[in-house]
Amino acid sequence: MPGFFFPHNNMTELNGKEDCKLAEGKIHKKKQKAFGADLKNYLKCMVPHIESGIKTSNSRNVMLSAEEVIQWSQSLEKLLASQSGQGVFREFLKSEFSEENIEFWLACEDYKKTKSDHLHGKAERIYEEFVQSDAIKQINIDYQMREATAKKAQDPTHTSFDEAQKTVYILMERDSYPRFLKSKVYLNLLNQLQTNTSK
Repeated sequence: MPGFFFPHNNMTELNGKEDCKLAEGKIHKKKQKAFGADLKNYLKCMVPHIESGIKTSNSRNVMLSAEEVIQWSQSLEKLLASQSGQGVFREFLKSEFSEENIEFWLACEDYKKTKSDHLHGKAERIYEEFVQSDAIKQINIDYQMREATAKKAQDPTHTSFDEAQKTVYILMERDSYPRFLKSKVYLNLLNQLQTNTSK
C-alpha cells in the first residue's frame, strides 16, 4: 500500500513508517503465537500421549513415530500419503497463508474416487471454491490452465482436474515442502519424537 507523502513535514512521514513497522511486527508476532498455539493443539489431538508413549484411546489409534516423521522428508508424496503428515503440513501451510494448495489437492484426490453420477456436483464445487478467478481459496495457476479447467469442469470426467492438481503439487513440492522440512514445526516434532524414542 503506498504511503502518504507530506512535503512540509518529512519527520511525520518517517515516524509514521516506523510506527507502521512496529505495528506490523506486533501483528506478525501475534500471528506466529496464534499459529504456534494452533499447531500445539493440533499435535495434542494427533498424539495426546506422546511423552508417555501410550497409544491414543480413540478408535483410530493414531501414534506418530520418529520413523514415520523421518519418512516425510524423503518426498512430498510420502508426506501426503500419511494422514498425520497431511495435517501437520496443512498447519504449516496455514502459517504461510497457502493452505488452499493442500485443500485443493485433497479435494482432487477425493474427486477421483467419486461415483460418476456425483461428478457434476463435486466438479462444480471444486471449480467454485478453488479455480474460478474470484474463488475464495483460489489456487495459483495461469490463465490458460484456469480456462481449460473451467471447460473440463462443465463436462466432468474423473480426470477434469488432473492438470491443475499436478501444477499445484509441483508448486508445493518446489516451494512450500522444502521450507516445511527446515521449519521449526517439522524439526521440533521430529526432535521431540526422537527424544521420546531414546528414553
